[in-house]
Amino acid sequence: MTTNEPRTLAELLAAVPDEEDRQHRADDLSERVQLVRAEGWGPFRHTWSSGEVVGVALVLEDGALVDEVSGSETAALDTWAASLWGVNGGAVDAETGHLRTRGWFDTVRAIV
Repeated sequence: MTTNEPRTLAELLAAVPDEEDRQHRADDLSERVQLVRAEGWGPFRHTWSSGEVVGVALVLEDGALVDEVSGSETAALDTWAASLWGVNGGAVDAETGHLRTRGWFDTVRAIV
């Protein structure tokens, strides 16, 4: 743990990923989307984490897979909102229908 990492639960809940973190996530999802487009889900579906699979499925607008893995699009967006904006920011985004998170996925979709 570095000195910049949250140490208490309160610090963890207040932590907010920065633009660099979000860009890293966007780059990672973009690469994964390209792999799925080139090779299909077969090599990756049960190898990647559920969050990675759902993230790619959200970019590809594969609602059936999102539902299968997360239970619903809302549940998937709840998880991603907390990852992108922090726990508190994710909760606020959920209250507004995940507008920021949906916008972020639209941006990723536009670059792949």
